[in-house]
Amino acid sequence: MAKLTAMLLPTLQRNPLTDLLDQLDLGSGDRVGKRSGFVIMLVLSAIIAAAGVLLDSTATVIGAMIIAPLGTPILGIAAGIVTGRARLVVASVVWVAGAVAAVILIGTAFSIVLPTGANLAANSQIAGRTSPQLMDLVAALATGVAGAFAMSRKDLSAVLPGVAIAISLVPPLAVVGVTLGQGDFDGAFGAFLLFFSNVVALIIAGAIVFTLAGYSRDALALPSRRRRAYTIVTVLTVLTVIPLGLNTLVIVAQATWTARIQTAANEWIGDDGGEIDGIAWKSLVARISVQAPGGRIPPVSELRDALESEVPSIVGVEVDVTDAVVHPVIDRE
Repeated sequence: MAKLTAMLLPTLQRNPLTDLLDQLDLGSGDRVGKRSGFVIMLVLSAIIAAAGVLLDSTATVIGAMIIAPLGTPILGIAAGIVTGRARLVVASVVWVAGAVAAVILIGTAFSIVLPTGANLAANSQIAGRTSPQLMDLVAALATGVAGAFAMSRKDLSAVLPGVAIAISLVPPLAVVGVTLGQGDFDGAFGAFLLFFSNVVALIIAGAIVFTLAGYSRDALALPSRRRRAYTIVTVLTVLTVIPLGLNTLVIVAQATWTARIQTAANEWIGDDGGEIDGIAWKSLVARISVQAPGGRIPPVSELRDALESEVPSIVGVEVDVTDAVVHPVIDRE
């Protein structure tokens, strides 16, 4: 292990503990400069992220990622855990919590420009951040390893902008604010879960890398303190993995149900001149969009009968016909 560590972190390139903590601790050294810089960049990144989300602009959202400073206090939590500095952990948590509140408020304020009942599902910047999966956690862990590794070596600071782009922190919070402002609480919860899972992944990855880099040994941290901190991280990990795992299972199941509903709906619409325009999900309700001349469709009871054996009882299905009313097909709520 020592040889591997020496290869990954050559002595001449390894950041000393004092330098690492100086980068990650907003309460040490030039406090005023660090904190003012953090607040300014946070507010600007939140404004850019909220604007990018509303404009559905990937390039704008990436810009927000690059300048977002949230990675600093999050990795500060990891460094505090590894070195046994409770003050650093608490202070970093406070900074993260304050940043979360500020970005959500900015996103909510920006949502005012959206009309009531806006179709948020059609916005790719929102839809892509409201349904996190386990692979999001895996990607965040890998990104966290890269970020912590770059912080541990003097020669890898150039990769940090790429790490900032890879880890999604401020944009999901902007989405939380926008969706809350529009009353979409399910979407807000999903976006916050994505942010929270990314934070946990960064802390886990940072703690592992900083430990392997020997910073706990340098700090002479008490084992009992580290054990308590690692226990808290483990609990947070479990609390994150469970909802992400369940959501992943739901997404996989929805893909299967969508295929079955699509097949049954195509057979139902038959040769009447109509066509299935798409199937969208809202929680466990599938909404079938149908394009039909004059809004004329076959009897809905036929589709109801066909779907009874294709989807489980927890699933609701609705038909939305162009220029017609919405006909509930299976309503099991």
